[in-house]
Amino acid sequence: MNDTSAPQRANTLLLFATFIIAVCGLIYELLAGAISSYLLGDSVFQFSLVIGLFMAAMGIGSFLSRFVTERIIETFIFVQCVIAIVGGFSAYLLFFAFSHLESYQAFLFLLCVLIGSLVGLEIPLVVRLLKEYRVLRLNVSNVLTADYIGALAASLLFPLVLVPQLGLFRSALLFGLLNCFVAALGIYVFYRNLQRARTLIVTTVLCALLLLAGFGAVNKISSFFQNRLYVGEIIFSKTTPYQKIVLTRDGPVLSLFLNGQLQFNSMDEYRYHESLVHPAMSLARRHDHILVLGGGDGLAIREILKYPDVKKITLVDLDKAMTNLFRDNPMLSKLNQQSLQHPAVQVVNSDAWKFLEQSQDFYDVVIIDLPDPSNLSISKLYTLSFYSLLARHLSADGIMVTQATSPIYAHQAFWCIYHTISATPSKQQLNDQLHALPYHAYIPTFGDWGFVLAAKHNIKWNQIKLSVTTRYLDQTTLATMPQFPPDMAESDTAINELTTHKLVPYYQEGWQKWFH
Repeated sequence: MNDTSAPQRANTLLLFATFIIAVCGLIYELLAGAISSYLLGDSVFQFSLVIGLFMAAMGIGSFLSRFVTERIIETFIFVQCVIAIVGGFSAYLLFFAFSHLESYQAFLFLLCVLIGSLVGLEIPLVVRLLKEYRVLRLNVSNVLTADYIGALAASLLFPLVLVPQLGLFRSALLFGLLNCFVAALGIYVFYRNLQRARTLIVTTVLCALLLLAGFGAVNKISSFFQNRLYVGEIIFSKTTPYQKIVLTRDGPVLSLFLNGQLQFNSMDEYRYHESLVHPAMSLARRHDHILVLGGGDGLAIREILKYPDVKKITLVDLDKAMTNLFRDNPMLSKLNQQSLQHPAVQVVNSDAWKFLEQSQDFYDVVIIDLPDPSNLSISKLYTLSFYSLLARHLSADGIMVTQATSPIYAHQAFWCIYHTISATPSKQQLNDQLHALPYHAYIPTFGDWGFVLAAKHNIKWNQIKLSVTTRYLDQTTLATMPQFPPDMAESDTAINELTTHKLVPYYQEGWQKWFH
């Protein structure tokens, strides 16, 4: 090897290491935000908190780097080993904190500050290590270029590959191993300059072995944490690009959780789905084409198929894993009575907003069975803009209905949804608005739950006449559903718009009041 090739190779390897540590640093940041959003909800707040803590901590790390005046190489390698362990086991640590400690947020704060400080320490050390190979101007330019490209790679890898393919635990461990690889790379490049080469080699190998052991125990440890989060035996668990799906069984009772939130319990789901579907279906004059937004479990479709004149049902659910699960799993397809296999049902795995933008069809009944508006990405499907788009696809005498969270637990949120629908134009370029009717039903698993009916024409609740067999609804029960006691009575709220998203704070404040 000639005298010029060795420094050039060292320079290239250090820039490659910079790229890797940039990817690792952002992945740990994304993991902390994703896990906190999964455990606590409110993804905007959690990601904002995590990003703010990481950025501030990186500044602290950069400041502390000035005090590293000796053994810069050894310090850099040691920092990689520490990040490998703390970052690699960060998913385990956060789940442990949530299930065992009283203050998860305090632990999240400490973990973000620790990892962020170590990540902030890395780049200044790399720049100083590179000073022998390039002038400062080129070093800073090259290091920051590698760092920014690494951040881009991480932001693409995380949602598209890591979460759906590896899950949260394995992703963290994988990038811990990559930090070990960077440590090994540092040992290789600067071996002749290391005073404690053997100690660093042993430390790096031990860290890698510990992370590999974590890989081997992923299934047992993740099952342990999940069993502490859910009641009953977990019989299905999958992280998709859109959500975490968990299905539990407690004796004969099945429960579905999406991102940690209960979606249904098989003991009383019929109360919810009958209340959601049958008032709208009974008021509709025709059942030629029904649109269901959400409801990938097929349970609302089960109720719709009780009407013999239904010709076509279009189900729009974002997550293909969800619809496939409830179509193919014997226990779940039995629960929905094989509704997703019915020839009248067309399943479209797409975003509801994008679907409506592209659709040219009109619908006699639209059933909206979406998750609660706990964050901005879901809240957009409860906005005036969304309901205006939906109204354009409602036939002249069509009926729409949406689940609208609990009028007792999330009082303001429920009435915000009602007021937003009531303010929706029924036709383009006209001042006429949708006619809306609020109602509620008692679901033992959830408590009192709310719904909102709407149509372009005037609708009256007393016109509902059940014509199909139901387990919960009858004419007597129906008569009480639009009546609200004083503690659930209508209250003034803002309209939920894309520019304001007033619904999210209404929702969060309501539930926190009852379950803080």
